[in-house]
Amino acid sequence: MLIDERLKELKNKVNSIVPRGITVSDVEFEGPELVIYTDDPKKFADEPDLIKTLARDLRKRIVVRPNVQELPERASEEIKSIVPESAGITDIFFDDDTGEVLIEAQKPGVVIGKNGTTLREISKHIGWTPKVVRTPPIESSTVKQIRQYLRAVKDERKEFLRAMGKRIHRDVTSKDQWARVTMLGCCREVGRAAFLLSTPESRILIDCGEKPGSSNGTPYLYIPEVSPLSSVDAVVLTHAHLDHCAFIPLLFKYGFEGPVYCTPPTRDLAAMLQLDYLDVMSKEENRVPYSSNEVKNFVKHSIVLNYGCVTDIAPDVKLTFHNAGHILGSAIAHFHIGDGMYNVAFTGDFNYSKSRLFSPATVNFPRLEALFMESTYGSSQDIQPSRREAEERLYQVVNAVLARGGKVLIPAFAVGRSQEVMLALEEGIRMAKIPSATVYLDGMIREATAIHTTYPEYLNADLRNQIFRDGFNPFLAECFRAVDSTELREAVIRGGPCVIITTSGMLNGGPVFEYLKALASEKNNALIFVGYQAEGTIGRRIQKGWREVPLGGRETIEINMEIVTIDGFSGHSDRRELMNYVTHIQPRPEKIFTIHGEESKTIDLASSLYKKFHIVTHSPMNLETYRLI
Repeated sequence: MLIDERLKELKNKVNSIVPRGITVSDVEFEGPELVIYTDDPKKFADEPDLIKTLARDLRKRIVVRPNVQELPERASEEIKSIVPESAGITDIFFDDDTGEVLIEAQKPGVVIGKNGTTLREISKHIGWTPKVVRTPPIESSTVKQIRQYLRAVKDERKEFLRAMGKRIHRDVTSKDQWARVTMLGCCREVGRAAFLLSTPESRILIDCGEKPGSSNGTPYLYIPEVSPLSSVDAVVLTHAHLDHCAFIPLLFKYGFEGPVYCTPPTRDLAAMLQLDYLDVMSKEENRVPYSSNEVKNFVKHSIVLNYGCVTDIAPDVKLTFHNAGHILGSAIAHFHIGDGMYNVAFTGDFNYSKSRLFSPATVNFPRLEALFMESTYGSSQDIQPSRREAEERLYQVVNAVLARGGKVLIPAFAVGRSQEVMLALEEGIRMAKIPSATVYLDGMIREATAIHTTYPEYLNADLRNQIFRDGFNPFLAECFRAVDSTELREAVIRGGPCVIITTSGMLNGGPVFEYLKALASEKNNALIFVGYQAEGTIGRRIQKGWREVPLGGRETIEINMEIVTIDGFSGHSDRRELMNYVTHIQPRPEKIFTIHGEESKTIDLASSLYKKFHIVTHSPMNLETYRLI
């Protein structure tokens, strides 16, 4: 059936469902959504369950738009005239993709009104669907710039979404039924995550990242399965760490023109880290693989999905994101292939324990035949201490170093580990477990933290309640100070005892080098590792006991400072949690592929899972292809 005929059929179905008196003028595919245009948005607003009914009966994501919407400038004025000043509106953002207007306010309840009366009034007057969020306590320049950019390219984006809509909803033509996964990276190694899910109808790339510490760290993108890149239907990004997202902009440089699916915070964090990655590469005089224009292309082509939202991304594939518990917005990507033919999930990086920031990874799925699961800590020896034990050890080291007049240097990923350590240190200072020292934040940590406060719905309930119900935001504690200039960085280095949290987490670039050069020779200082150090990185070399470390060229650093590794802060599940995850996953898969781990660890985990659960397991190698069905 041609797309126009399908849309005509869908319009007839919509008309048969909506009550009399509501006019449906047109229906259109835009990306994965079916957009319904109407002259009666007020009547739609008065039928709160109608959109849910349409989505259920049509099995599509539904967006309702009026044929005529107020221009954003005029609509903003209308909103401000309806909402009392006491609401404290700080920003109004119009999202053309969804027909929603995002209203940021210091008092969201005032914008909503009693029983939602104010919201309904806004909807009736402007034709946009209002969505209210609390004003983030820390303003994010990344979020602001992305919103401004999306507004500037709204016409291009609408054209792109309509083209994608037609591609997604094209007819299934093949009579064959099979699904395969090709390993393009991240197998028997950590980093350069990339997998190709193929069916007779579609090709979907899951992640496309760098390999830390490697000069040849790109996935295998030149093989026939992904060539040309223009034939790839979609990219699915599980989370924003560079070993999963660094090379997504490169795809646009070499011909990819499709959508990138991710959660809203993943889009923002990934763009931030990709731009920082380019900056670090250029400063170190390395070959820059792409430009900021390709990062803009990634943002322009991104389609954001929240957890639990089932979405068509190809004629025969539906995608659902579930919480992975690893970093802000990290997702387990669940693919429903065919009409109930097969279901496969990719965990990305995940954490099956509650942290200060996030709830444990999801274990319940509607159906699941195959699971690709990370194995960073997959060895039987990879047992980490509890988070509480890790924090107590942190307090011990910090106390000892500050008491002898030294400085504590903590290299950490800007996203995830930095915020976990920040919250632990803040509580330690507040509860007098460590002295009241200044904690300096260098690199992208402050901006990443601001993005965390922009998306509080992705944080766990305890932290949300602490911030919004109890009125205490630990991210804004007086102990934290952002290092925002070279002069301040030099002053920190010359100054007295303190704690410094800085990027990068594996010492493979960024401001950590400046601190290392200045502090490494002094025995009073300490370097604390709180996250995984990949093979080949400077962090791994120092962790192994190297006392002279080359920084590139002829420069070397002599290491005299105390070196401490504190396990337990990682956003990855340890061996016990990996086994526990499979114990509790429902339904239990028929096949498990162990990926994203050193060779011995993926093999060990695969063997142990087979012995305990009698599940078919594989520790695949890069460039192998496995047929799922």
